[in-house]
Amino acid sequence: MTGHRCAVLASRRTDMVLLLVAIVWGSSYLAAKTATGSTPVLTVLFLRYGISALALVLFVRRVSRRELRVGGVLGLSQAAVLVLETYGVTHTSAANAGLIISLTLVLTPLLDRRRMPPRFFLAAGVCIVGVGLLMSGDGLHAPGLGDLLMLAAAVVRAAHVALVGRLATDLRPLQVTTVQTVVGTALFAGPAVGHLPTDAGAATWLQLVYLALFCSVFAFLAQTWAVQRTSASRASLLLGTEPLWAVAIGIILAGDRFTVPAAAGATLILLGTTWGQSIERRRRLLGTAQVHQVLGEARAG
Repeated sequence: MTGHRCAVLASRRTDMVLLLVAIVWGSSYLAAKTATGSTPVLTVLFLRYGISALALVLFVRRVSRRELRVGGVLGLSQAAVLVLETYGVTHTSAANAGLIISLTLVLTPLLDRRRMPPRFFLAAGVCIVGVGLLMSGDGLHAPGLGDLLMLAAAVVRAAHVALVGRLATDLRPLQVTTVQTVVGTALFAGPAVGHLPTDAGAATWLQLVYLALFCSVFAFLAQTWAVQRTSASRASLLLGTEPLWAVAIGIILAGDRFTVPAAAGATLILLGTTWGQSIERRRRLLGTAQVHQVLGEARAG
């Protein structure tokens, strides 16, 4: 009984960590939007990368040549994602940003060239209709540059995730992530050096530190720790609540509001991404089971 109770408590603790990661990521859009209100976008990105790099190098002792090479490539694609996201969120609401970026969940399997059943494309279609409703009416934000940039960010983020799956599956995540942060710091150092917020207030610095240490370093380490202690399906389910937190935080703290078209669009996006994610997960598990069956038959033969 004691062992069972400990296992239940450990499972709940892992779930809470994953949920906290989703909340932190959901809050990152409002934090980035607020920070860029007083500091140029490229400067915000430089400081976010730079603070993250300083924190991560404390935990890394050795990096292999392949980790350097792969981390460098992924650092470029990750930087492209953050440029689009951060510029996008400056021109739209935090709630819109969190909802639109969630399309990554259904775009990634498509860009990863996985064969998916027809109902997956139906789920993707539901998401597209939802985005159209969200951006076309008097919703959280009228259609504009910010929403389109977030849509582009979702596509590039999906490509980045697919690239990670192809290049970094057998590499140490901490080392690769550290290289990515160093690459990002170097990329944005030049444009940011003349615009450092020397007279910024405490609120701006708190937002920058929060983006770097919580939305980047903590979220990555906590996600890695938690995924090692639970199933990928359960982890993806909890992390998939990120857009819900983005909407809630945007409404509570930033005063974002829903109209009927916006609410309908948000609902369709959430339903479509959840449905598409579950289809992809079942497809992946089925493929794994078939591989195991073939291997078992081969051994038996």
